[in-house]
Amino acid sequence: MEEQRTVAAFIDEHDLDGEPAFRILDLAAEVGEIAAETTDSTNYGAEPDNLAVATDEIGDALFSLLAVAHSLDIDADEALHESLEKYERRLTETGSAASGD
Repeated sequence: MEEQRTVAAFIDEHDLDGEPAFRILDLAAEVGEIAAETTDSTNYGAEPDNLAVATDEIGDALFSLLAVAHSLDIDADEALHESLEKYERRLTETGSAASGD
């Protein structure tokens, strides 16, 4: 995935290597920022039509996720295709993408 290579190059260029656990915690924080914007803009979900999430927050979460994949030596493109195949199987078998757990 080109985006993963771009993130890896940025990390290398700026000496931003981090342990996978740190990267995962950073990802959780970035997703939390998206959730906070959602909470604020929708009045805790009471006004869903008012949803507003800043584009850069989505970018921060994507950067963090791709940094996690890089730190774990996981090919994000392969992981995405594996996940899509899993969802396709679930839809075929159960009619739902949910895991049922």
